[in-house]
Amino acid sequence: MSWSKTRARTVKTVARRSGAGPARVAVALAAAILCLPGAALAEEGGSGHYFPGSMASFIDAVPPSPTFIVRLNVLDYGGSASLSRPIPIAGLTTLGAHADSTGLGLTMLWRPPIDLGPRWSYAMSATIPYVWLGVNADVATTLPGGAPASVARSSNTDAIGDIVLMPLMLNYNVSRDFNINFRVAEYAPTGSYEVGRLSNTGKNFWTTEPTLALMYFGQKNGIEASVFTGFDFNSENNATHYQTGTQFHVDGTLAQHFPALGGLVGLGVNAYNYQQIAGDAGSGASLGAFEGSSIGVGPVASYVGKVAGLNTVWELKWIDEVQTHDRLQGSTLWFKVLSKF
Repeated sequence: MSWSKTRARTVKTVARRSGAGPARVAVALAAAILCLPGAALAEEGGSGHYFPGSMASFIDAVPPSPTFIVRLNVLDYGGSASLSRPIPIAGLTTLGAHADSTGLGLTMLWRPPIDLGPRWSYAMSATIPYVWLGVNADVATTLPGGAPASVARSSNTDAIGDIVLMPLMLNYNVSRDFNINFRVAEYAPTGSYEVGRLSNTGKNFWTTEPTLALMYFGQKNGIEASVFTGFDFNSENNATHYQTGTQFHVDGTLAQHFPALGGLVGLGVNAYNYQQIAGDAGSGASLGAFEGSSIGVGPVASYVGKVAGLNTVWELKWIDEVQTHDRLQGSTLWFKVLSKF
């Protein structure tokens, strides 16, 4: 069976593949992600609302026609922070923090029958996460005589995380192979949070995140080159009076898709660069300015086909943080599966 026939049968109901340019341009674009500068300040908790790798490929596209999509997102992360610099966590000053986290997120996306023109489409979505988080660290304290000391502490929490709302998701279909989409996400402080607890499943502040994506998916050659670029603007954590500075992140996927297993199989690489680009503020930001950034890369595999008569997409990827400053450093296993109704 030819590439074009297989693709038409199995992929036409999934969001249109999009991106920017031929294979050589895609390779250069993926390399540029890894070469972006990585200097800035470290956010509260050693991480932001956006989890690197969250949006990076065609599975995160905006559907071109009216539909309702349900997606399950699963991630498993383990990472540690350097003992050389402290990290603020929920009002505590920590050294050598280590975290293990497993999260489940249910995304519901609706592309309503709204006509914005032949090339435009609009959608909205919401993601509800549940998180299992364990953290251990050396916490700075003061002895009764006034001398500084550190105490080993650990904490485990499982609870709902911060809900992600995307009321605005727009896609512009430039051509059969190339799409541009823009979205705005709002992270709501719905997760479990306590001052003085190491393992909080919520951040206790709001984040507004505009994202622009360029998505190329060759109808005939099966090449995918997707790039998602976003900024995170954070409100103040009113419990610690700490306002994390603005973060910047760019995620990209370069993959080859081909007919197999009755559908389409994709194999490629995912990479990201994440960094804070503005200083922390507020009376709780007492540790001062220091660098905070992360670069990650790893393999990605996907499958598009029908399951029980439903158009289904699967994606599995592993991302290793190869360079990190003043943040937790580790690796993430991602699994996503969606069905269209």
